[in-house]
Amino acid sequence: MSRCRVLSIDASARADMTPVPLIQLTRGPHPNFNHLSFSQLTTYTNATPHHPAHLQHILSPQSSPRLPKNPHQRPKPQQTMNEALQDEISALNSIYGDSTLLPSPTDPPTSSIYILTLPPLDPSSPPSSSLLIQFPPSYPDVPPSTLSTHSSNPALPKGTAARDLSLFRDAITQVHTPGQVCLFDAIESFNDLLTLATSPVPSPSPSPSPPPQSQPETSLPPPPWILSAPFTELKSTFLARTVPVTSVSQAKGYLAHLLATDKKVRSATHNITAWRIRGENGTSYQDCDDDGETAAGGRLLHLMQVMDLWDVMVVVTRWYGGQKLGPRRFALINMAARDGFVRAGLVTEEKEGGRKKGR
Repeated sequence: MSRCRVLSIDASARADMTPVPLIQLTRGPHPNFNHLSFSQLTTYTNATPHHPAHLQHILSPQSSPRLPKNPHQRPKPQQTMNEALQDEISALNSIYGDSTLLPSPTDPPTSSIYILTLPPLDPSSPPSSSLLIQFPPSYPDVPPSTLSTHSSNPALPKGTAARDLSLFRDAITQVHTPGQVCLFDAIESFNDLLTLATSPVPSPSPSPSPPPQSQPETSLPPPPWILSAPFTELKSTFLARTVPVTSVSQAKGYLAHLLATDKKVRSATHNITAWRIRGENGTSYQDCDDDGETAAGGRLLHLMQVMDLWDVMVVVTRWYGGQKLGPRRFALINMAARDGFVRAGLVTEEKEGGRKKGR
């Protein structure tokens, strides 16, 4: 690349001189004119200006400074965020809310310290507390560290934040598997531990009260859903739930209960369902619902047929991330469903040649 240095000599400095032209030097190291005498500069500027060879009569080799070998050295690029952590952050914020896991504004980005706002058991209630989580560079091979409490709801009893901190540390210890992200499972495990910790101990009663004749769907015990790992691509997140069912009415009741009690599921872009049930006298029932994701329900049902699964229901929830995935979305729906079947014990996995195989 050519470099230009411009020298201007003020002709008024010598009355007996003609105006000195501008001299432009190109290509090569520029001379250092700061230490030259006025007569030397005059001799040079009155010479032919377009021949840098004239510098040899004026400057010694020591007076010409050397340019650095690479004056435009590029700075080293910053390390990008761990891709597994980036996907996990996107998945958690899609499922539980945009501010569930955010970088700590008071810590440097290189510290990898985040603020985790624990989702409340009741979606209509405010969060009870938030925690400071630090992710080591080798995460998810190494579990994250729960440093301390970041904030707590002042309306809750004293000690709530300390309880949440202890329970979440226990949840991380229970669910972490080297090489797999764990915050989603840790939050679900934390909610289970919190339910046990806050459930009142039943007091003995002299006589059992008669069972109610009917109960609304939302007051029934929650179905025993088994959740898959969340799958995220282009900010769209897919999550599957599986549950054993023995009748069509039970399957419909479980779906109604899920939509009535889980605000995040109810507000999702799609809830794709499929079930296969064996009835009496050799009858069987199977059905599916796209919920606006054209052909997704049929593909989900076909997956269950190929895997020969019966008496089970699956619901795959999608939170749209703003970018279309095309046919790739069907693969992600089936991946989430299959992972749910594996976690429910309906499909076994064996490692063959370093890859997992389902049967």
